[in-house]
Amino acid sequence: MLKEKVTALLEEALKEDQSLFLLDFSVSADNKIKVILDGDNGVTLQDCMNISRAIEHNLDREEEDFALEVASAGAASPLKLPRQYSKNIGRKLEVKTQEDEFEGKLTEASESDITLEWKVREPKPVGKGKITVQKKQTIAISDIKEAKVVLKF
Repeated sequence: MLKEKVTALLEEALKEDQSLFLLDFSVSADNKIKVILDGDNGVTLQDCMNISRAIEHNLDREEEDFALEVASAGAASPLKLPRQYSKNIGRKLEVKTQEDEFEGKLTEASESDITLEWKVREPKPVGKGKITVQKKQTIAISDIKEAKVVLKF
């Protein structure tokens, strides 16, 4: 019953800001509500507070006690939805598929696939030495086991 109530409140709150979207949502057996958000333009503390209030102010603790956590996806969290790829165009990604691992700059993203580009040093076709070659790989989102943004410090 609590999960259905929270789901409805969450859907309503997310309609208020179309740039935000739900990544994960759970209600544990002891009524711990956990909501993980992402947004096309990132997620601010204010966004988390707004969603938290929309849920909390419409639930009665006298009826059912609960704990509520609303957070944004961490910078190191794997990308889960096609929508997340679009907002990361231009950033370096590490992508694992069943067969391969790729690391490159995300240059294109659609609902069904992504394109990574990177440079690699390869032996010259003729003669000694190496040359830098530009590589490009299109990967179906359905083939991706895990994709993460590579953070630079």
